[in-house]
Amino acid sequence: MKAVQFHEVGGPEVLQLTEIEQPVPAAGEVRLRVAASAFNAADNGMRAGFLPIPVVLPHVPGYDVSGIVDAVGKGVEGISAGDPVIGFLPMEQDGGAADYVIAPADAVVAAPATIPLADAAALPSVALTAWQALVDEGQLEAGQRLLIVGAGGVVGKYAIQLAKRAGVHVVATASPRSIDAVRAAGADEVIDHTAVDLLGAVDGQVDVLLNLAPIEPERFAALVALVRDGGAVVSTTAFMQTPGDETRGVRAATVYVRPNRERLSELVSLVDAGQLTVEVTRRITLAELPALHAEASVGRVPGKVIVLAG
Repeated sequence: MKAVQFHEVGGPEVLQLTEIEQPVPAAGEVRLRVAASAFNAADNGMRAGFLPIPVVLPHVPGYDVSGIVDAVGKGVEGISAGDPVIGFLPMEQDGGAADYVIAPADAVVAAPATIPLADAAALPSVALTAWQALVDEGQLEAGQRLLIVGAGGVVGKYAIQLAKRAGVHVVATASPRSIDAVRAAGADEVIDHTAVDLLGAVDGQVDVLLNLAPIEPERFAALVALVRDGGAVVSTTAFMQTPGDETRGVRAATVYVRPNRERLSELVSLVDAGQLTVEVTRRITLAELPALHAEASVGRVPGKVIVLAG
C-alpha cells in the first residue's frame, strides 16, 4: 500500500511517498481503508523533531483520520467491517497518510452522515481542543462572557460555535482577513486586533479568556486584567506558560488535546444536527503532503487541509 513516512526527523525532505506492507489489526484494533487524514501543525513539529512526542521510526503522520473499517481484530465489539468512522489516533503511532491505517477500536467513532467522509477527517483533534478548552478547563456556563484571542483559526471557529450553542456571549479578536469568517461563526463582537488596543477595546471583563495566538508573554500577562475575579485563562500555546492571577483567584490552564471517544461522538452529533460546521480549506493528495510540510516549515498554513488517500 502507499504511505507517506519519514525514517528520521528533519526537514520536509525526509518525507517519502513509498510502498509499505499493509498492516494487520491486533486484538482491540481495527484497520481502516483511509478516506483522508488531516494535516495539523503538530505533524510538522513531530517530523522536524521539536515536538516531544516519542514516535517510532519510520513514522506515518496524520493522527486525524476518516475511513471505512475493513478488518476487525479480536475482542472488538460494536464496530464492523464496512462502518464509516473517524478517529483521533495515538500521536506516537502511525497515522492516516496512507491507504490503510490501524486504529485502537476505542479511538474511532461513527462518522458524520451529513458531510463527505473525507472531509470528516478535519474534525477530531481541533474540535476536541475547542471543547476541552471551553468546557473542561474554562468551565464555561450559559450567560457568561468569553474572550477568544486569535479566533480566526480553525480551533477558534469551533470554539465560537460551541460557546454560542452553550449560551455564552463571545468576544473574538481577528485580523482583517478573518473578520468575516469569525463573524459568520457566530461571534457577538469582533475586534480587529491590528487596529485597536485590546485592553481598551473590550467592554467590561470576561469570565474566560481563551488564547489561541502566539503572543508575547508580557502581552499575554497584561490581558489577564480583562478576566473577572475567579475567572480563568486558558491557552493552547503549549510552548509558553499560561498566566493567571492568584490574588484574584484567576485560574490558568494550558490545553493539551486528549482523546475522548464520548466527546467526539457528541461533536459528530452536533455536525449531523447542523449545529457545528466542519471547515475544509484544501484537499491534497498523498504525493503533495511533503510540499505542504515545506509550506508549514516557513509559515502558518491557513485553514484546514485534508490529505486524500488513494
